[in-house]
Amino acid sequence: MLTPVHRWIWSDAERRVQKLLRFGETETDGGRDILRAAEVTSDRLLRRLYLEHAIDEFRHGVLFRRRAAALLGTLPSRSNGSFQGDWLAPGGHGLDDLQVDDESDYTMLAFLHLSEKAAASRFTVYRDVMQHDPPTRAIFEEILHDETFHMNYTRTQLARIAPQRHRRHLWRARLSRLWKSYLRLATAIAGVLGSILLIIQYFVLLPLFAWLAKRAERREIPGWSLVSPKASGSLQSQY
Repeated sequence: MLTPVHRWIWSDAERRVQKLLRFGETETDGGRDILRAAEVTSDRLLRRLYLEHAIDEFRHGVLFRRRAAALLGTLPSRSNGSFQGDWLAPGGHGLDDLQVDDESDYTMLAFLHLSEKAAASRFTVYRDVMQHDPPTRAIFEEILHDETFHMNYTRTQLARIAPQRHRRHLWRARLSRLWKSYLRLATAIAGVLGSILLIIQYFVLLPLFAWLAKRAERREIPGWSLVSPKASGSLQSQY
């Protein structure tokens, strides 16, 4: 349903550059976290798979940045500040600021599986709307093969180390992602509402108070006001 929206978002060259740069940053950050997961895990097979996964993420980051640099050279020197639409076309999966040192192998694998699944779904849509840019489309196509492997190995390894409870771990990870998505949506809505309230205060309430202040000023008597000697009191005291 959102394919036309994604096609419109990706049709602008400047938006494409900005999004590819963000994708590259997100993939690289995710690779660092997965590399840390390889350091802290005690499972030899998981350590090897995590290392391969981290290498893939770093390579994805390089691919995105190189393509962004190539597109940047074709843009005009002046930016038009176009709408980015980040909440409609989110970037790579990343790890949502996951504290890797505090996670077990079960929670790490469950989170990675869902993240890779979501990334594969989004990248499939982005690939399908990039007919006007074959080089960028080819990058998404290449990365999708890796995302499919990551999605499959995380599910297989989770079932291996937690054969009886792997579904429960997946549901917990889903709920955690839903909660984080709700927080991001609530933060975005709060930002929009805050901007609307500030605009109302600036263009509606502030002019009203300024008009009332000018009206009150016209009622004031200009110059000095005479005070009777009785009201002034004694000069020997401050009261």
